Amino acid sequence: MMLETRAKYHLGQILRHRKHPFRGVVFDVDARFNNTDEWYAAIPEDSRPSKNQPFYHLLAENDQSYYVAYVSEQNLVPDDSGGPVSHPDLPDLFGDFEDGRYPLHFQMN
Repeated sequence: MMLETRAKYHLGQILRHRKHPFRGVVFDVDARFNNTDEWYAAIPEDSRPSKNQPFYHLLAENDQSYYVAYVSEQNLVPDDSGGPVSHPDLPDLFGDFEDGRYPLHFQMN
């Protein structure tokens, strides 16, 4: 049986977390959970998301730092602040911020 999922958000889109104070740019999407069991077990059980949904890799930022976040679709919402993200790795993957998103920017070999 093949599981079919559709990602709600797209590469280059700016999202924010529903509960935690950070936002970031989507740079990869897993159709369903694809991380370690240890990572999953570290999430408090009462807020642990289902594995059968898209998970997003974000170049994330908060008031203190920049990092890569791995977040379930149910915990993300579009960021409507209209401002760019200043993660230092953005130029490696994306072009300049325009129309509220980042266009993909990479070279094919």
